[in-house]
Amino acid sequence: MAKRVLVVGAGLGALSGAIRLAKMGFAVELFEKNAEPGGKMNETRLGNYRFDTGPSLLTMPFVIDELFTFAGFSRSAMLDIQPVQPICRYFFPDGARLDTSSDVELMQRSIAAMSQKDAAAYTRFLNYAAKIYKLTTNIFLFSSIHELDNLLRPKNLRTLLQIHHLDPFRTVHEAVSRYFTDARLVQLFDRYATYNGSNPYQAPATLNVIPYVEHGLGSYYIRGGMYRLVEAMAEVARRLGITIHLSQAVEKILHDGKRVTGLQVGGEKIFGDYVLCGQDVVVAHNRLIEGFPAKTEKLNRLEPSCSGLVFLWPVNKKHPALLHHNIFFSANYRREFTQIFDERRPPDDPTIYLAITSKTEPSHAPADGENWFVLLNMPYLTERVDWAVETSHAREIVFRKLRQFGFDVENHIHDECSITPEDFYKRYLSNRGSIYGISSNSRSTAFKRPANRSRELQGLYFAGGSTHPGGGIPLVMLSGKIAAELIAGAERLQ
Repeated sequence: MAKRVLVVGAGLGALSGAIRLAKMGFAVELFEKNAEPGGKMNETRLGNYRFDTGPSLLTMPFVIDELFTFAGFSRSAMLDIQPVQPICRYFFPDGARLDTSSDVELMQRSIAAMSQKDAAAYTRFLNYAAKIYKLTTNIFLFSSIHELDNLLRPKNLRTLLQIHHLDPFRTVHEAVSRYFTDARLVQLFDRYATYNGSNPYQAPATLNVIPYVEHGLGSYYIRGGMYRLVEAMAEVARRLGITIHLSQAVEKILHDGKRVTGLQVGGEKIFGDYVLCGQDVVVAHNRLIEGFPAKTEKLNRLEPSCSGLVFLWPVNKKHPALLHHNIFFSANYRREFTQIFDERRPPDDPTIYLAITSKTEPSHAPADGENWFVLLNMPYLTERVDWAVETSHAREIVFRKLRQFGFDVENHIHDECSITPEDFYKRYLSNRGSIYGISSNSRSTAFKRPANRSRELQGLYFAGGSTHPGGGIPLVMLSGKIAAELIAGAERLQ
């Protein structure tokens, strides 16, 4: 009889792990608290306007391709993945603009228009970032760094001996500043630390791998909206025989003190041989796992990543000067991160990220309109912030700032949906409302995301953005791959 795996949550990590386990012959049953799968990757509609509510940019699409191939399905038959060019338009406080591209020559020309000296520096920076990527992929992204037998493999040992090439001892900002002289370009490349919710003035320069992933490997969009990925994965899961229970919140992970025995859902005990938990690791230990106070306290001491404040705005006006992805930078980037992480309050001058999918797919908005997804980086939940008040305040800040850049939209918005850090916690049970799990704001935490295998309970495994290897679509999906392979390995040893 097939061994039974019970899965907590239906985010990308949980779905990825569940699909692999089912393909490997396990009987898989999944329980999701919300009425739809996907976790923070979701969508909504306001009238004739369609919005993604979570990730808006895809990198490393080969991770998706590999999962579908492994499961025996054609990704191209189920998902249309297209490159985005230009990747993003950046607006600087001094009025300068820069379009980024995965085409090196185009990127150099854009940089040269801003700083001739830094055009040549870009290729050196990209080569530096590519080296980090090549060193980190096998040991840090595609396998668990917490398993001794993995670290002792010859190829991985060679990587560990070259750890200085991973640049873990400088901050992102220190490394970027060594390549670029123009402060605007430094700000642009510092920004990539926010992709895992971290502070570029504290996070290790190893995170400079991220701009290589976006620029060197390319940036992509899923036709129809990013949520099509969730729908396709859920369809694959069902075709493989996985039972998906929606609106079924897990109340407890059951165990006998040494090994998991199942889940409690709706007061009912459901028994299984393994549990794959896609819920935030910190929250899971606080809410679902009893009997390990020392472990829970240790996890609670980890600094969460930043959170975010999202506005979804149906705009009944066209803006030819905007692209699919746009960034409006703050005037004092260091001050913005000090306020978010040290003072733990909303920044006075937030950097604005604006995604408009109707630029790529006009059907996402009426002919005379655009669907604006606006994201501001915010602190994780603290008692000192009233989010009803801050949401209203932030809205006015955004309107005022956009006017300064030449975009007056306040009177062209006829509806609104907002997502606050409180919403991220209530809807998705993310640790203190964080978006990306724990931050990487120190040399140690960057390499110490919680492991995919529990050391306290046999048979308990974790996937999702709060665990190794981190946040973002490809890494979250890889966490499911790693967890599934660990479960399969443990079963072989039985």
